[in-house]
Amino acid sequence: MTTISAKDVAQLRSASGAGMMDCKRALVESDGDTERAMELLRAKGLKTADKKAERATGDGRVHSYIHHNQKVGVLVEVACETDFVAKGEAFETLLNDLCMHIAANLPSPVAVREDDISSDLIAEEKRQLLMSEELANKPEEIQEKIVDGRLVKFVQERALLSQAFVKDPNQTVEEMVKGVVAQVGENIQVNRFVRFELGA
Repeated sequence: MTTISAKDVAQLRSASGAGMMDCKRALVESDGDTERAMELLRAKGLKTADKKAERATGDGRVHSYIHHNQKVGVLVEVACETDFVAKGEAFETLLNDLCMHIAANLPSPVAVREDDISSDLIAEEKRQLLMSEELANKPEEIQEKIVDGRLVKFVQERALLSQAFVKDPNQTVEEMVKGVVAQVGENIQVNRFVRFELGA
């Protein structure tokens, strides 16, 4: 059996933001493999976040970010349960990460969730896809299959929570938010955002 040192636990705790005992259990379960322990903590965090998703979010903050080139700006509204969490460091980091992701990510998100993307935008994308030269000589049923697959991808790429997180593409923005939920112990909801780009 692998010996788990206090230093190993402290390093995992610092990297994950999880509790000390959770980190120790994850290291024991993963036989000292830090990467696997992180995955175990992430999975546990996602379950914890799902349990909290129905709780009321009566507090939160509006946060702003201006990119260093002064040509892109973002406003984001994120809700949580208490002002204690809203004023905390983990929440502040989350707000900054969300704003930076929205400012930097291309294609730019147009809605928080996939269900929020307007049917008009999806219909226009479908029209453009069906007009492409690539599909022109394919049978109609093949065209539909290709277009349906690309529309699923289009919706995922344009919904903020479904996008790969810009600072860690191995997780989605939603998974990153849920990680913070697990860390602070409160429900957190991204309500809305606006992205401004000079001349756009």
